[in-house]
Amino acid sequence: MANEPDGQWELNGADNEPILGDVHMPTSDPRGVCVLVHGFLGYKNYGMIPYLARQLAQAGFITHKYNASHSGVTRDFERFERPEVFGRDTWNKQVFDLRRVLQAIADGTIAGADKPRVVVGHSRGGVATLLMAGRDALEGRPAPEGIVTIASPADTCRRSEEERALIRDGRMEVVSNRTGQTLRVSPAWLTEQEDDPEAHDVLALARGITCPILIVQGTADTTVEVRESERLEEALQGKCQVERILVPGADHVFCTPNPMPLEQLTGKAPVSPELRALTDEMVRFCKRVCGS
Repeated sequence: MANEPDGQWELNGADNEPILGDVHMPTSDPRGVCVLVHGFLGYKNYGMIPYLARQLAQAGFITHKYNASHSGVTRDFERFERPEVFGRDTWNKQVFDLRRVLQAIADGTIAGADKPRVVVGHSRGGVATLLMAGRDALEGRPAPEGIVTIASPADTCRRSEEERALIRDGRMEVVSNRTGQTLRVSPAWLTEQEDDPEAHDVLALARGITCPILIVQGTADTTVEVRESERLEEALQGKCQVERILVPGADHVFCTPNPMPLEQLTGKAPVSPELRALTDEMVRFCKRVCGS
């Protein structure tokens, strides 16, 4: 299994900032197309994301992974090269980017036109995916064939009142464990939610989603507790088929270091049992909803 993707692409994202993507192609006739959405402080080369992309491609899926327009990360992912862009990120911009990627697939700008689509979101990426699908349901837009959420919260904001005050003042700081950089959270991230709470109510929007959904959650995740996956499952049981899988001992990143060792990424060394369990469930689900 090659270390490099099979191609790269670039799209105009929110505020005309670039969405930088990679495509991983299967060696056989594609079963469908998958889109991987990274989480907060994440990017397309974060931890397990490249491994998941390669595993999906091996299973027969055209797979796209991308840096969201306001991730602050360029193709050089050793640092957040554009921290000022990270500081302007909001949920609406993440939803805009995901819709832009799916539209580019549909119109043939990037690979996967006319193939069944599955969106896979990790953590905050799972929330953005559910927001998009819920809003799309209200607006009559077509749904993907399936959605996978991995360690996804059930709310757009879990910050304390003290933290919210810091965000409003533009003083909320977060630190990247990978780079050690201190980054700021945009006041617009919070005011956008306060100005339009209905468009950011994950659980209420989830009740309108009709496509099958797989929720995967680790039992040892201290960032997103198991109860969050229970809340999502309860909300989703209205119009869609929902599965919830708990992976014993899995933390927020399914026991995967960032960066993932090259030997694991290329299949020369085993990955954690927790990541293997996640991968197996994800591939099984994608094959089922894509009809193969």
